Amino acid sequence: MFNKHDFKFRSKEAEIMDDFDLQGEELTRTLQDLENINTWLGGNKITIEGIKFLLKDLDKDKKYSIADVGCGNGSVLREIMHWGKRNGYQFEVMGIDANPHAIAIARELSKNEEQISFRELNILGEEFKNLKFDIILCTLTLHHFDDQKIIQILISFIQNSKIGVVVNDLHRNKAAYELFKLFCGVFVKNKIARKDGLISIKRGFKKEDLNKYSAQLKKVKHTIHWKWAFRYQWIMKKKKMNG
Repeated sequence: MFNKHDFKFRSKEAEIMDDFDLQGEELTRTLQDLENINTWLGGNKITIEGIKFLLKDLDKDKKYSIADVGCGNGSVLREIMHWGKRNGYQFEVMGIDANPHAIAIARELSKNEEQISFRELNILGEEFKNLKFDIILCTLTLHHFDDQKIIQILISFIQNSKIGVVVNDLHRNKAAYELFKLFCGVFVKNKIARKDGLISIKRGFKKEDLNKYSAQLKKVKHTIHWKWAFRYQWIMKKKKMNG
């Protein structure tokens, strides 16, 4: 059984944010705090580096479609759009989340971004299978699922993407857990963000977990790197098919 001193196995403890009925000021404040944490710790840079890797040597004159699954308030997509404009890329991006209240917040915060759209959707449902994108992103979302669902989800990501997939998620590690507690003591007052952040680390991954998953996923080239602060960047690049 998992306990707070044992990081060998992924925790099955539920996060407050797993409740799709969470809404209102509480949800807005929590999503903002999570965005701030991600910004302070450089998390979005990891996702953008993954996009840059997948687009290397591809034509900048083409418009690329990108989806972020588990988009929250859409902060990653807004940063991607700004990065794309600075670097001469044309993007059309979609945020996908199963929480309708998060989608409403994301739409309001992104109302001045014409190339960003949002969709309330369960990625385990049939509707998601019909959506196609050049690149699919999964930022701090994969750890919310058990191992069986993770494989199911990643297979669908590979099938639904033309170029590849970028996963940015947490390293399950005692040092990360203790450092996050210290960080929250100074910078994060929101109880939900603090509690869920610690649970997220316990539900995160070790490299052997990602290697185990990758062995079950074909037709892609896997690149897995550890990144500060206690993150894994996992890039799945689609293999070119002969003929």
